[in-house]
Amino acid sequence: MEVSIRTPLTYEKIKNLRAGDRILLSGTIYTARDAAHKRLIELLDKNLDLPININNETIYYVGPSPAKEGEVIGSAGPTTSYRMDSYSPRLLDLGLKGMIGKGARNQEVIDSIIKNKAIYLGAIGGAAALISKSITKSEIIAYEDLGAEAIRKMEIKDMPLIVIIDTEGNNLYKQGQEQYLKTVIKEWNRNEKIKGWKRLLVNLPRKQCVSRLWLK
Repeated sequence: MEVSIRTPLTYEKIKNLRAGDRILLSGTIYTARDAAHKRLIELLDKNLDLPININNETIYYVGPSPAKEGEVIGSAGPTTSYRMDSYSPRLLDLGLKGMIGKGARNQEVIDSIIKNKAIYLGAIGGAAALISKSITKSEIIAYEDLGAEAIRKMEIKDMPLIVIIDTEGNNLYKQGQEQYLKTVIKEWNRNEKIKGWKRLLVNLPRKQCVSRLWLK
């Protein structure tokens, strides 16, 4: 079962989510990879303001490819999250509530997630095209010189995610459920294929496709 949640995230919205839960996230999120994170921490070290207010916000670890004509954004699959581990606790202490990426986090990040009642969500690796479809708007708001690693503000609708580390520190990876992740990915991919076939069959003339009967 999937739970629909809108940003900005708050503790009230995420407190009942547990590692392994599937969610469909909608609203505003921000993108930032390691280069952007490094600059954010440098600003904090100098007691300067960040280019975004991260309180109750969500950061997606992604460096999207250029958009093709007619598309909002190009491929937008997740970046491996450990690259941000040395920076994340500082941002969590400032109110960052959600992180989206792939892969495990170190113990310092996990402890900070528990301390700040935040959440770490896993984007579906290998499903970059599906993720891109959930992004309805994207604009660079900081560090344009970083190219793909610039900070972007994104509007998303029903982005499919999995809770990896919940507010209590329950960790999907440590629960030995890697196989569960593979099952979920396979299920989502299968559902997308079925939807594609249904759209194709619906558009065929009835006399050319007796198989349309199973759509009813």
